[in-house]
Amino acid sequence: MSIFDTALGMCQLSLSGERDSSGQPLTRDQIAAHVDQILAIPLFASGVDREKLTNDLEELFTVWSNDPSALGDDDDHRPWLSSRRAEIDWRFWNRYKIFLLQRQRLGPVAIENIEKVADEVLGRIEDPSREGSWDRRGLVMGNVQSGKTAAYNGLICKAADAGYKVIIVLAGLHNNLRSQTQIRLDEGFLGYKAVPPGREGASFEPTGVEEFGPAPRADSVTNRHEKGDFNTVVARHFGIHPGGNPLLFVVKKHVTVLKNLLGWIHHSADSKDPETGRRFHRDVPLLVIDDEADQASVDTRTMAIGENGLPDDEHDPTKTNALIRSLLFAFDKSAYVGFTATPFANIFIHEQARTKELGDDLFPRSFIVNLPAPSNYTGATRIFGIQEDPDAGLEEIQPIPITRLVTDHAVSDARDETDGWMPPKLTERTAHIPLYDNERRVPPSLREAIICFIISTSVRYLRKPNTKFNSMLVHVVRFTNVQEIVREQVEAELRAISNRLQHGDGSRTPTIRDEFRNLWESDYLSTSAQSGEEFELPEWVHVEPLLLKVVLSIKVRAINGSALDALDYEQHKESGLNIIAIGGDKLSRGLTLEGLTVSYFLRSSRMYDTLMQMGRWFGYKENYLYKENYLDMCRLYTTPELAAWFQHIAAATEELRLEFNHMVSVGATPKQYGLKVRAHPALLVTSAVKMKTGTKMSLSYAGDISETIIFDTRTPVIQKNLRAVNALIEKLPPCNEGMRAGGYLWHDIDVTKVLDFMSTYESHDEARRADTKLLSQYIRRQNEQGELTSWSILLASSGLGDAPDLRSDFGGLKVGGIQRAVFGEKQTNRYTIRRLVSPSDEKRDLTPEEKESARKETRRLWEENTQKNKPENPPDVPSGQGIRFARPKERGMLLIYPLDATKAGLPASPPIVGIAVSFPQSDTARAITYTVNNVFTQAGDYDDF
Repeated sequence: MSIFDTALGMCQLSLSGERDSSGQPLTRDQIAAHVDQILAIPLFASGVDREKLTNDLEELFTVWSNDPSALGDDDDHRPWLSSRRAEIDWRFWNRYKIFLLQRQRLGPVAIENIEKVADEVLGRIEDPSREGSWDRRGLVMGNVQSGKTAAYNGLICKAADAGYKVIIVLAGLHNNLRSQTQIRLDEGFLGYKAVPPGREGASFEPTGVEEFGPAPRADSVTNRHEKGDFNTVVARHFGIHPGGNPLLFVVKKHVTVLKNLLGWIHHSADSKDPETGRRFHRDVPLLVIDDEADQASVDTRTMAIGENGLPDDEHDPTKTNALIRSLLFAFDKSAYVGFTATPFANIFIHEQARTKELGDDLFPRSFIVNLPAPSNYTGATRIFGIQEDPDAGLEEIQPIPITRLVTDHAVSDARDETDGWMPPKLTERTAHIPLYDNERRVPPSLREAIICFIISTSVRYLRKPNTKFNSMLVHVVRFTNVQEIVREQVEAELRAISNRLQHGDGSRTPTIRDEFRNLWESDYLSTSAQSGEEFELPEWVHVEPLLLKVVLSIKVRAINGSALDALDYEQHKESGLNIIAIGGDKLSRGLTLEGLTVSYFLRSSRMYDTLMQMGRWFGYKENYLYKENYLDMCRLYTTPELAAWFQHIAAATEELRLEFNHMVSVGATPKQYGLKVRAHPALLVTSAVKMKTGTKMSLSYAGDISETIIFDTRTPVIQKNLRAVNALIEKLPPCNEGMRAGGYLWHDIDVTKVLDFMSTYESHDEARRADTKLLSQYIRRQNEQGELTSWSILLASSGLGDAPDLRSDFGGLKVGGIQRAVFGEKQTNRYTIRRLVSPSDEKRDLTPEEKESARKETRRLWEENTQKNKPENPPDVPSGQGIRFARPKERGMLLIYPLDATKAGLPASPPIVGIAVSFPQSDTARAITYTVNNVFTQAGDYDDF
């Protein structure tokens, strides 16, 4: 450790104490005062850059995060942590805290968050010294690559201090992830390297936290080696009985492993239920940590539901689910805590599912804790952005400019969608050979990504010469045989680049060095400038000499079930490792790629959770140990379709978190947490078998707005919709409210005219929420209740000040084209936008009294919003919800938007017609179908969720 790093660590300790006592962010003057005290120590007489040290500490202490929030159910739970806190000797936790501060160089806010999460969860499981039997089930929702392992490491430390005796960590499905988790727990909890038995002198080699003080000895049954999982050999020779020192198991969610573990637990059990014969451990508190709890743990078998609405108590669940429940059932004191970044499947577990032999299913009935991401986390919302949606409470987030769209992986004009290097419909395991221009080579986009990786690694070395790990992800297909061919092609490309850098290009132009420099000037200079940070880029004259050294250091590894390669970061702690990891399922979840800068991602999935978990590029790009922020060096190469899908999922996930916060604010329990997730026409929330208890149910059109955002751009469809609008206008009376108001507005129009229009307007097949057939059906049903009989119609216009060629004539009315930018990939015969309706248009037909009612309802909704970050001043402009609340039930509103066709890449005329329908609230509304979980189904009043 350098003298500067020593000074930095000492300042952190000093400042953390002051921040803990004040509870307020520290000022630069306070930081500078501590710096002067530390630098006065003779050890630093040789000189430490005071200004740099102060700046580093100032940035370190300005990371912020909201506190974790939780839904809880205290049924059969006795709050205990506050009363016992002072009497517990927190030796495991205290040395882990110092380890995070001095070795990991985490900022104080990050460490505080880990402790808050540990305390939140520990207080919600159970006092391990509590008499009698108890069983707690909970879930912690984090973010992909956001530090969940550090969070549950902290929980394990505190649980061991409090008295939990057996700790089982279910660590994914693959050996490399299990081994990685074991290594981290060796460093953060055990304090020694857990190795296979029989290695003399190596059993207790110190590591990690051991440097910062001893703690009570904890024993580990499993070890850090690739095959160090629990097995029959270990079971036969392991002689420690549960109940003494804390006993750690880090195991895969694999049926054979879990059977072996359960067999050993039953064999060592000291008690037996006289009625059922069930063997169990009495007074041995068990904590099960289920990492990636939505994977494999969820019972996916069809479950019969009786007439009483309860699941069949003789249901036969999947083997993994049954074994996990059997582990819990083998202790009379147990706590289960699932951790996941994609909780959709867990919420769809039936909350009342149980069997006589296995007990309750894994629904988190006791608590659900939400972990907010700290300000230095880079997640989907930051990479892909979010469009503002006031009705959903979503604020606009601009994406950072690191995504590069890939279109050369398939043959775009081929009839067969299996043509090209990596076509979208690759289904054969062995037959496909990746070819670009009929050659076995990578496409230009992947070659560019490799060049980016070389440049980014070179810049990181210049910024911090002691940078250890640089990684590139290539995730294009799940089939291992195809991955092997891709590995060969990437290696060949690297060799070609290396040869040209070493031996020159001959007469070939541009030279390879020109290619590097051109990419540097066209990409890196502008990206760093636009990334929202003050990144310092070196001069190209300093980057170029490192290119060959970096290329020669790169290893290409195939990381999959049949590959011998592994991500052996542990073996390269001192020497470092630059790696291009090519894989599939093993790189899809949980596994961390250290120093990941460039990702090349084509692997498609139609499930929210699977796509998010495959996003290994999410995480922290600020390395406080070396004081480096390398976000501007990161690149994500992916398809336009996948980028659009990720943006949609980011919005859906953010909306789900807002819904969770609302449930927290009203004091709901997990069993009252009804899940409804923003839908997508092409994607599923999670796999169908995981949503087996989901119910098809409406979320009514009542109080909602439906708008077209997907349009068919074929000329016959455009002309048909223009004729539909003209036919409608010809039936309407003269308009008294025209262009002075930004469009033409009609009042008191009979519903039959609206229905006639909808019968002739053709919506896009994928515009399901704005399907005119469904809209018409809903309107007719409400007419039977005396509702939606009178309509307001708005023909929107951008005004007559636009270019003449963007004006159109509708029934003699001059209309200027509305401009809406293309969203996502430009596709043949299809035009997609983010949002059609302008917020102010929806209130155009309200009377003054109705506008005042809408304003009051908007304020009422604002007052119910207890989020800490809501604006200080109440809103004065009616929201969409407020407008629809104020509109009489008898009156609907049809909004017609003539869209500027040039935005869709078409000629200026004729316009593309979009429509929206604003529906008032209704007590009699029937609904359209949607998949919701069992809790939502039983809630009745869906607006509460």
